[in-house]
Amino acid sequence: MKNKFKILIIEDEEKILNVIEAYLQKEGYDILKSTEGIEGLDIFKRESPHLVILDLMLPGLSGEEICKSIRSSSDIPIIMLTAKITEASKLEGFSLGADDYVTKPFSPRELVQRVRAILRRSYRGKGPLSDILSFSDNKLKIDIRKHEVSKDGKVVNLTPNEYKVLLILASNPGQIFSREHLVERAFGIDYDGFDRTVDTHIKNIRYKIEDNPKTPKYILTIYGVGYKFGG
Repeated sequence: MKNKFKILIIEDEEKILNVIEAYLQKEGYDILKSTEGIEGLDIFKRESPHLVILDLMLPGLSGEEICKSIRSSSDIPIIMLTAKITEASKLEGFSLGADDYVTKPFSPRELVQRVRAILRRSYRGKGPLSDILSFSDNKLKIDIRKHEVSKDGKVVNLTPNEYKVLLILASNPGQIFSREHLVERAFGIDYDGFDRTVDTHIKNIRYKIEDNPKTPKYILTIYGVGYKFGG
């Protein structure tokens, strides 16, 4: 039975990663995974998981740096997984914004229980019950599995980049995103374009999903800051 939560595991020891994946999949979670820091951060920005299990000692980009980057734009739950067992290390992890701290070696069953507890606490009353986001009495729908958007029952033809921008905003209604954060979340940290490219995507998305693009009700401009989803 699927419970609709997506969990991202960033762990460079493949045996540990595979064990965690097996236990969480048995519980019905969708699993995203990476053995490298930069790749893991790109997956986070692209897929918008509901929880991250993050090893601190990673090649390419450290767990601490990843945690800081995630916390700059999201309050998603983070469980740090590490061999560092000193009190100072744990305090540092919590100061960076971690929600829990698990030291190696650990019990996979205990980790599963911690995941359950944090998801229950973080998403109480607002859990991802469906793979379809719907707004305005189903007038606008986003089918995450199919990567498909529809308005008034008709499929809207968005480009892949337009879809990424819309999904990030619609998955976080009310949260304000700067142009820079939208670029990082939608296109990745290595994107060579300009922040203002987002404005073009927003204009095109509004033209396709809004009843009146000049007075939008879904994608709202927060002047001097960025954009938020108001649906």
